Formats: sequence, C-alpha cells, structure tokens
Amino acid sequence: MKILVYPHDMNMGGSQLNAIELAGAVRDLGHEVGIVGHPGSLEARVAELGLEFIALPAPGRRPSPTMVRALRSLMSERGIDVIHGYEWPPALEGMAACRGIRARCATTVLSMSVAPFIPRTMPLMVGTEQIADAERRFGRGRVSLMEPPVDTVLNQPEVVDQPQLEALRFEVDVQALKIVMVNRLAHEMKLEGILCAIEVVGSLDNEIRAQLIIVGDGPAREEVARAADEANLRAGSQRVILTGELEDPRWAYQIADITLGMGGSALRAMAFAKPLIVQGEQGFWQTLTPRSQDQFLWHGWYGHGGGAQHGAENLRDQLLPLLGSAERRAELGRFAHELLNRRFSLRGAAQRQVEFYEQVLATRLTSGQWAAELPLAALRFARYKAGRLIARLRGTWSADDFNATATVARGRRRAEVSQP
Repeated sequence: MKILVYPHDMNMGGSQLNAIELAGAVRDLGHEVGIVGHPGSLEARVAELGLEFIALPAPGRRPSPTMVRALRSLMSERGIDVIHGYEWPPALEGMAACRGIRARCATTVLSMSVAPFIPRTMPLMVGTEQIADAERRFGRGRVSLMEPPVDTVLNQPEVVDQPQLEALRFEVDVQALKIVMVNRLAHEMKLEGILCAIEVVGSLDNEIRAQLIIVGDGPAREEVARAADEANLRAGSQRVILTGELEDPRWAYQIADITLGMGGSALRAMAFAKPLIVQGEQGFWQTLTPRSQDQFLWHGWYGHGGGAQHGAENLRDQLLPLLGSAERRAELGRFAHELLNRRFSLRGAAQRQVEFYEQVLATRLTSGQWAAELPLAALRFARYKAGRLIARLRGTWSADDFNATATVARGRRRAEVSQP
C-alpha cells in the first residue's frame, strides 16, 4: 500500500510522535509510507526513522482549503491508497481531498474526546476502550481501538549512554531521588498537575532528598518557571529543575526513580521500568499497580478527580510510599514494564494498523450514505464554531478543546453531541 500519514502538527507532542513512530513500523512491514505536514521540530524524528517528509504550506485557519488542494494534488501524483489524518483538522482536510479521487481517508483521534463533527461514516481509530464505546453509542459504524504504542526497542532500560552526563548538565543532584515529568507545558489538561507537583515536591520534608525534573516546553512556560523559582526559594535548594523541550528525553526517564505523567509520556515511563503515578485533572493522581491497571486500560492514562483543591493531598498520598521504599519502586517498575511490553508494543500495533487500512480500502460507501451524513456533520461543525465564538467573547475559550472536555470527565456523551 501507498500511505500518507498526516499528523495535526509537526512539533513535539504525544499524538504526532505516535503517528510518526507507527508510520515507521508500518513501513517496516513492507509498505510505502510518507509523512506530510507543515515543518516543525519532529522532522528530526522522521529523518531518524528514514521516512520521507513532504512539507505542506502553513495551514492557517482549519480546516484549510490550501491544505486540501495540496493534499489532493499530492495524492493524485503519487497514486496514494490511504491518507491517515491524526486529530480532527487532518481528518476533515483528508476527507475533502479524497473526494473524486481513488484514495481513501481514515483518521485516528488520540485526544481525550472525539470531535462530533467528524462524519460518522469516517473510519476511526481511538486510543481507549471507553472512547471507542462512546463513539459506537454515538452511531459510528467503523471504530477501532489503537492504544498509543511505544517503540520498546528505542525506549527501554539502559538504552541511553551515560545519562548522568545529561543530568549533570542540568545540575541534577545525583544523590537525590529523582521524580520526572515529561510534559508539554500547556494550560489545558497539563498545567494543574504540573503546578501541583511543584508544590508537593517543593514542600517535602528536608530529610527527604528529592528533586522534580520537568522536561518540556509550551505556552504555560512562564507560570511553570515562576512556580519553580518560588518553590526553590522556599526550600532553600534546587528542588525543581526545568530542562525545557529536549529532542531526546530518554535520559530523564532512565535516571528517574519515580515518574509522573499521562498519555504517551506515561507509557514511555513504563517502557523504562519506572513506577508511575498517573496524572489527571481536578486533583487526580493514581499510582499504577495491579489493582489500578484496569481503570487505565479502560479510559486511558488519565483520570478526573474530585476537585483541584485535593490535588496536593492526593499526590502526597501516592508519592510518599514510593519515596520511602526502594523495594516498592522496583516492584512497581517491573510490573509497569511487563504490562507495557505485553499490551503496547509498536510492532503489534503496526500489524493492527495495516489491518485497519485494509478494511478501509475494502469498504466503499455509497454516495447516498455520504449524502445522509455530511449535512449533519456540517451542522455540528457550525454549532462548534458558534460555541467557540461565544466562549471567546466570554473569556472561557480553550486552545485544546477536545482535550479540555475529556470523555472520562463527562462520564457520558452530552445530549447535544449525540444529536445532529
């Protein structure tokens, strides 16, 4: 097959990194795979994997007619079989570009909920069992599960040469217990937990020698840096270290004694055999154990608690037992590693991805099926845009709306989502 993979963005992030690494694994199974998008920092990862990167113009407002024209021309020239868009803008642009040509479009959504205006006739993959169940209830006929895979060759214990050298570059205390977060510094989903972790580690008793290492960058950088400076000043020592965005954060996972994270970052921590405390919103923190694994396998590596005011207390309850027991850390690190290798390996995911592409090519919808769904999808999109405009006017606008309204937080689909 000839496949184009179209991440929603080419800068560092979990969804786009999964898209690129899975594309490489599909290529290794004998298919012709290219990556398309507006240039960004993840071009380096594309080059490492030996994949072709095809640059597209800056999209502007999404969905972008400019992108649609560029994709249609590219697919026609290259005889593409499937274009695979990640998240809703590439899904809609890929669908529009395929109209009238032989190529077929599919999409993967790894956000915490699916945009209701992605047509229900679109072949869809999602990242958790809970979201798949919600989308089938919404009326989608072709929903598959693709739990975010991890390259267990690239990410594994002892894979990085001399990680201590990187640690010294950032003035990490090699004698301290190291608590690591690899996280985009975003206001939606992430900031609450990051600030909570800074507060908790910054206020640990002096006899607990620990440091919090935060790897990442993003729009909330100033708030995070300010909180880190204040925590270090109160503690009288370097309790919190900000590294900024790193092209290769694996050394941080490798030196970690305990990891905090959600989504793909949580899974990569597990690949390094590290104990994991899963980060969520509204005060949610939960250690991965044999007893808690089922909730994460159902709704993903995320959670929703009873209120942000309880976050610091909840994190301390999860963190202190791990800080106090090397044996418990080793035990839970081994458990996380075994679970990751059993369920989230990249090679197994690539085989499932190819099967999904084959199903997409084998199923052809009639013009009547598309005609029945597209007006409803367009109406939902218009409602979405109107809601965004109202939110801007009220000052409640969110830049990352389908992560800001997670399926796990809602518990059930809202009535307006399930109706056209």
